Amino acid sequence: MSLDNIQLPSIVLQGLYKHCLIDLKNEQQTAVKTELKRFSTLGNNRRHVLILVESDETLYMPDDLLNFLMGVLAACNLNMEDVAILNIKKNTSVTYKNLTDVLKSEKILLFGITPSGIGLPLDFPNYQIQQYNGQIYLTAPVLSHIQNNKIEKTKLWICLKQIFEIK
Repeated sequence: MSLDNIQLPSIVLQGLYKHCLIDLKNEQQTAVKTELKRFSTLGNNRRHVLILVESDETLYMPDDLLNFLMGVLAACNLNMEDVAILNIKKNTSVTYKNLTDVLKSEKILLFGITPSGIGLPLDFPNYQIQQYNGQIYLTAPVLSHIQNNKIEKTKLWICLKQIFEIK
């Protein structure tokens, strides 16, 4: 009997080859990482809170508006580790579907962006908390308008208290 003609029973072959030779999970993770690189975000998105803004001037947003937003986040017990800020002007193909798939967002705040601007199949006014597809959405005017308007700040704060369950 030579080693070239060894025949193993099927149960032994099944035991030897119980794992696939191609690791599909690795390919899926690589695809997700590639998608993540497609979006340029500021923050680490630890709590899956996405903040969408629209700015032609800078990659994310002007410094004064970022400082204002940081104050708003601090009032909600959040910081840059917890959120991801995405400027839709600097990122292509931003839709609610690919944001959900890539960033796994649970709460999405749209500042100066309409729901139809990200392809949501529904429309709702500013400061109306809207649930859709297992996510919470809130639209509001651009941050520069809210920053200098006490009434707008109050409206935003009331909504944020509900969304983040602040007492």
